[in-house]
Amino acid sequence: MTAPGRRSSTFSRLLRHGFTDPSAAERLLESIELTAIRDDPVLLDALGATADPDLALLGFVRLLEAQPDGTAQRELLDTVIAAKPLRDRLLGVLGASAALGDHLARHPHDWQALVTYEPEDLHPGVEQFERGLAEATDPVSLRVAYRRCLLSIAARDVCGTTDVAQTAAELADLATATLRAALALARAAAPEDAALCRLAVIAMGKCGGHELNYVSDVDVIFVGEAADSTGSTGSTDSADEQKALQAATRLASHLMRICSESTVEGTIWPVDANLRPEGRNGPLVRTLSSHLAYYQRWAKTWEFQALLKARPVAGDIELGEEYIAALDPLVWQAAERENFIADVQKMRRRVVENIPAAEIERELKLGPGGLRDVEFAVQLLQLVHGRGDTSLRSGTTLDALRALAAGGYVGRDDAVQLDEAYRFLRSMEHRIQLFRLRRTHLVPAAEDDQRRIGRSLGLRTDPVAELNREWKRHAAVVRRLHEKLFYRPLLDAVAQLAPGEIRLSADAARERLVALGYADPASALRHLEALASGVTRKAAIQRTLLPVLLGWFADSADPDAGLLGFRKVSDALGKTPWYLRLLRDEGAAAENLARVLSAGRLAPDLLLRAPEAVALLGDGDGRGGGLEPREREHLEQEILAAVGRSENDEQAVTFARGVRRRELFRTAAADIVASYGTEEAPGDADQGALVELVGGAVSDLTAATLAGSLRAVVRDKWGDTLPTRFAIIGMGRFGGHELGYGSDADVLFVHEPRDGVDEQEAARAANTVVAEMRRLLQLPSTDPPLLIDADLRPEGKSGPLVRTLTSYEAYYRRWSLVWESQALLRAEPVAGDEDLGRRFIELVDPLRYPAEGLGDDAVREIRRLKARMESERLPRGADPTLHTKLGRGGLSDVEWTVQLLQLRHGWAEPGLRTTRTRRALAAACAAGLISGEDAETLDEAWVLATRVRNAVMLVRGRAGDMFPSGGRELAAVGRYLGYGPGHVGDMLDDYRRTTRRARSVMEELFYGA
Repeated sequence: MTAPGRRSSTFSRLLRHGFTDPSAAERLLESIELTAIRDDPVLLDALGATADPDLALLGFVRLLEAQPDGTAQRELLDTVIAAKPLRDRLLGVLGASAALGDHLARHPHDWQALVTYEPEDLHPGVEQFERGLAEATDPVSLRVAYRRCLLSIAARDVCGTTDVAQTAAELADLATATLRAALALARAAAPEDAALCRLAVIAMGKCGGHELNYVSDVDVIFVGEAADSTGSTGSTDSADEQKALQAATRLASHLMRICSESTVEGTIWPVDANLRPEGRNGPLVRTLSSHLAYYQRWAKTWEFQALLKARPVAGDIELGEEYIAALDPLVWQAAERENFIADVQKMRRRVVENIPAAEIERELKLGPGGLRDVEFAVQLLQLVHGRGDTSLRSGTTLDALRALAAGGYVGRDDAVQLDEAYRFLRSMEHRIQLFRLRRTHLVPAAEDDQRRIGRSLGLRTDPVAELNREWKRHAAVVRRLHEKLFYRPLLDAVAQLAPGEIRLSADAARERLVALGYADPASALRHLEALASGVTRKAAIQRTLLPVLLGWFADSADPDAGLLGFRKVSDALGKTPWYLRLLRDEGAAAENLARVLSAGRLAPDLLLRAPEAVALLGDGDGRGGGLEPREREHLEQEILAAVGRSENDEQAVTFARGVRRRELFRTAAADIVASYGTEEAPGDADQGALVELVGGAVSDLTAATLAGSLRAVVRDKWGDTLPTRFAIIGMGRFGGHELGYGSDADVLFVHEPRDGVDEQEAARAANTVVAEMRRLLQLPSTDPPLLIDADLRPEGKSGPLVRTLTSYEAYYRRWSLVWESQALLRAEPVAGDEDLGRRFIELVDPLRYPAEGLGDDAVREIRRLKARMESERLPRGADPTLHTKLGRGGLSDVEWTVQLLQLRHGWAEPGLRTTRTRRALAAACAAGLISGEDAETLDEAWVLATRVRNAVMLVRGRAGDMFPSGGRELAAVGRYLGYGPGHVGDMLDDYRRTTRRARSVMEELFYGA
């Protein structure tokens, strides 16, 4: 008896041997006659060497207690003490798997399966497992026999007799033997069905690839024929074929139930046939000819990817081999399909998107840096290069990876690192599943579980910390697998390599570029050679950057344009010390640049006119970096300061236009990056917020440019004081802070002679200012022109370009038409004399917000004008459902509806007195003038149409109100709007649906329909 307060020597020894609860372990040792164990240091060492000594001891005690009598207990004890191999195997399994401990407690004689191994049992195959399952006569006995075989696999695994790849192969072989045994039971239960048909079971997924987990769905496809058929070449009466298929379906269904159903011994694993043609909606069993017809006409890319691992495992093996031979050519043609790479990448993204947010950090298989990343990348390379290189056609991931490295498609060092990472992650997965024999890929959060997993992998100093460190390290390697496996060898094909080093051939490099979506692989290879060849530091940095950039380019609608743009920027900035350092050290800058260069023509054109603007794409570093649009006040300060330093007005306006070009690029880049998103933050930005970002930034920039140009002209021609006060009034989208990238600046010019200045002199000065501003802002230059449109002035193009405030007042009092009141709803001072601008707004407020609202005649006139515009101004041949401005439910429909509400109710509702469409719409909803649902419908359509117009300008480099007709341009618009490759039709359907609803609301509110 141990004295109170003192620990027994047994307690101390148990603590030293890794027991986390020595007190409980000590009680277990004392619960039965186990003196031999307490006194045997070798046995305690063996327990201490297990993944979980507490669990191993508990399982061993339960196994002893389950023995039928004292003789059996003594036999077990003597064998364990005397035979180290059995001791290690048995205790190793008990310390790693509570589920197998439960099995041994239920079947206490099964421990004897671990006593000795025949030589062939060290690496058993299907035949050995079939012998182990041979005595099973029903589903229950099959489960018991299956667990007994599983016990031997687990023992070899935890003792290190087999590595993770061998263990996975043995599990696949056991699954094969089990499918054969289950099919035999199904046939025995229905011999009449067995006589009618030939049935082949094709293993898919990890079972087909000889890399199965401890607990996993076993993916299969069933192929059936009539008993007297000879596969795809034989002919069978249709009635006989139908009967045969029905019989085969009954056998296949029975096989699935035998394996999947729960009994007193639990389940084996689910048999999953959802990889068959049409998935769960398709027939369970098809003939070979039916399979072939489906894959020739209807199969998607992922289905050919899945067939990489197909192999016949049970039933009629000859029929299964015919199936493989018939479909093999189709598998190796899959890389030639349109959108091949995009389809594979989209499927991978969808897998990640479907992971619950709370689990993504613990998801070992499907999460970023997980097992599926390795498998997808290897399969992608196999499909691309396996067409001409049959050595790559393996269904086993690690075998395929070795073949890719041997063929030069993957760098040797990269392959070694990836092999190591994959083995570690699969070992983690195995240990996690082995504990409870449950299908899971989540790393457990509990420290005890992580400790057991870490110890089982040989991490003993600090198992939890070491496990997490190694896991994160290997996941980081896998996270770079797309760069490592798919893009870097392209550079090896064009870079100067050490003599004798294997590299991707030129033909293989071209194949890979075509698969990635590059339309001109020869040009792409030339760009890569120009960028990455040589031994300079610049070339070395480019070789580091380009693999990642190539992936981002390939994620766009026009990767060729992205790569070409990158070469041009690099050529222009190659000797600039900060350029490559910025891209290398700031991940955001490199990805932002790739997105911008491959999104269309506008942003690259702006950038290439002044490549140093690439600094804006970084995180902000003192060179003006950062994509946050600058406020109007700061823009004006910069431009006006430059005007003060300039020698003449032309030099000053040139500087102002340069600022405008730079800031247009900043805004376009911010818009593209937010729309495309990044790897860390996919593009899910608020669409309305992006529209307001662009509209506000471009409008502020235009106002600042006009203010600077006005100051420059006045300073150059008159010194500091113009003979007349002068103000610029923004109109249309400019006044509404809703300018797009390609919008003109709609304005009115107003002036007021200074005291003592003749009106004619003042008018000449004002007209000179306008003419000179327009000239300077449109001079041929590397900077985009700013077009000033004054057609909304009184009397339109026939009226004077500039009027005095008094002239405006007289005109509006006597001649103003209702459309001019409507146009003035957008009027807002943007530059020039602030007091004059304010007084102009006071002058027009009564016109745009008429007291008591519009009369019936005025409402009818607005409706007539709108109807006339719809019938006359829509371009000939334009699809009215896709024209963003004048089409049904487009910008015009929404804006005229909102403006009619403003004209009718603005006098009474202060919230409606705004130049901005969305604010006015929200105010109308708040005032009860429009329902929340209708307001949302109109807002959604207006935002979408505005986004499309912006997208067209970004993609084509010129303004347009229609979706592009070209395939690449249309795909680029879709990518900007958030639609993946191959979803252009969905984009157009969504646009039509959204605008159709808006048109319905407009007809009710505007026309009173």
